[in-house]
Amino acid sequence: MARAFAPVAAEIDHYLATHQRKSLLRFITCGSVDDGKSTLIGRLLYESKLLFEDQLAALEADSRKMGTQGDGLDFALLLDGLTAEREQGITIDVAYRYFATDRRKYIVADTPGHEQYTRNMVTGASTADVAVLIVDARKGALTQTRRHSYLVSLLGIRKILVAVNKMDLVEYAEAPFRAITAEYGDFAARIGLDDVTFIPVSALKGDNVVAKSAHMPWHRGPTLMGYLESVAIDEERLQKAPFRLPVQWVNRPHHDFRGFAGTIASGTIHTGERVRVQPSGRESTIARIVTADGDLAQAIAGQSITLTLTDEIDISRGDLISTASAPPEVADQFEATIIWMADEPMLPGRPYLLKIGARTVNAQIGDLKYKVNVNSLEHVAAKTLALNEIGVCNLSLDHPVAFDVYKDNRDTGAFIFIDRVSNNTVGAGLLEFALRRAHNIHIQALDLNKGVRAQLKGQKSCVLWLTGLSGAGKSTIANLVEKKLHALGRHTYLLDGDNIRHGLNKDLGFTDVDRVENIRRVAEVAKLMVDAGLIVITAFISPFRAERRMARELMDAAEFIEIFVDTPLAMAEQRDSKGLYKKARQGELKNFTGIDSPYEVPEHAEIHVETTRLAADAAADLIVRELGRRGVIGTVV
Repeated sequence: MARAFAPVAAEIDHYLATHQRKSLLRFITCGSVDDGKSTLIGRLLYESKLLFEDQLAALEADSRKMGTQGDGLDFALLLDGLTAEREQGITIDVAYRYFATDRRKYIVADTPGHEQYTRNMVTGASTADVAVLIVDARKGALTQTRRHSYLVSLLGIRKILVAVNKMDLVEYAEAPFRAITAEYGDFAARIGLDDVTFIPVSALKGDNVVAKSAHMPWHRGPTLMGYLESVAIDEERLQKAPFRLPVQWVNRPHHDFRGFAGTIASGTIHTGERVRVQPSGRESTIARIVTADGDLAQAIAGQSITLTLTDEIDISRGDLISTASAPPEVADQFEATIIWMADEPMLPGRPYLLKIGARTVNAQIGDLKYKVNVNSLEHVAAKTLALNEIGVCNLSLDHPVAFDVYKDNRDTGAFIFIDRVSNNTVGAGLLEFALRRAHNIHIQALDLNKGVRAQLKGQKSCVLWLTGLSGAGKSTIANLVEKKLHALGRHTYLLDGDNIRHGLNKDLGFTDVDRVENIRRVAEVAKLMVDAGLIVITAFISPFRAERRMARELMDAAEFIEIFVDTPLAMAEQRDSKGLYKKARQGELKNFTGIDSPYEVPEHAEIHVETTRLAADAAADLIVRELGRRGVIGTVV
């Protein structure tokens, strides 16, 4: 019996070995909504006979139940798996599909066409070698077609197939195809796409998908499948690049073993090779390359490995290991291109988390240099980015990171922004270059510090951050607190919102962007005053939690005391001696906190002042007593 199965086993082994040697092509389908992306890939799988019997049976059943093609098969259902996608007949999430032919293995990412889901398209395109851009023969290139094309170019995809779909609805005429070829070819040249192939297809009827179409004898180019099987990709590109291993995990199963695990982003490494760890710059030599299948003498891009070194040096998750002869750059300030992915706009000056590889740091976005009009490719002046907009700006990080320019290495040159409050991914970015000042400006060490300065004054320096609605009584209470501290012989300074806007911040308005910058500047000034040993009192609405958190994190632990001056909106309006609420209600004053701009209530304020229960003088006494309890000014009776 064993002899009878031997030829079968040998055949299976041969097939598996052959399959393993096949090249892998990753590609995406993109374009505007309803251009037929899912239908085209579904038809490709069907025509290539790559569907199993149970998949075909499920497709037939789903087509009868919720299909859009009458008695025919609705091939889009092969990829649109979410209930909402099937109900609406659209793609929402990225659908990945793996398949193989005799020549190649493929991973296709079918991405959504709706503008609101552009962020999902960016996710699918981030690892692709080829982009299949679908264009409706009746409509030509639309705004979303151009947006996807620009993103494809931005993300470094250089092989583009433009599938002009629904040729059956223009009676397979050549003229509409040629018009789209001319129009899109001009646009592609302007965004740097020079390897573009055009194929007229009908996803619904199967024309030029796998077999040549008898309806379009005028087309002498390849079919869709013919292109995918023959398109040249540089499979050795990553192996030729300098070695990069982002450390994902420090592997310490017992005290005799310490390794550094990760997936090789690029390059090749050998045992005995000299390596450098960034951003620290320490060097060592590779002792072992450990894998689940045993030790290797050499490892290449794409492999998951654990490295051990001949020296005991400090390496943590997020560090980047490279060859000593070709290390990455290290910097904390950059110019970057940003693709914004959140419903809330990007606000320069607001702190975000930035994740590059396995390393997460705090980041601030500087002023936006410009945003890109994806239709005209013009650089447009702007202060912020809305959902799906693309712009260029400077970034500042709180710690240096190791990186490569994105065009040289996708893995070590790309990053994401994470909202510090919700932990949602709100943007993606590409590093263009490090700013010169990142290398030329350094912290100057000083002999005296805030501790000795505060000691000379007989106090501990800190910030009292009063926040609340306009009219809550912040300035009144802050002024009383300073007077009481002055009477106790303490050294203080009061930063009041209105006063600051007459000088340092007189160039700022009351938009969300300007409010963020207003608080950023005040927080930096307060930090300097704390360093001088002062008790700093600030009275600002400071409506956003993110900025109050940013101010807190500029200080050392226990130096930031948040004081929520809690006044109901109705009471604040009654106290409004300046008439600001009335103007806001009448529409004369825009972006007014509590009316048409939100106030985010503190979640964990150190001191909570309820002005419905406490008069201003009593509130000031409460604050001073708390400072005594905390040891800022000594015990106060």
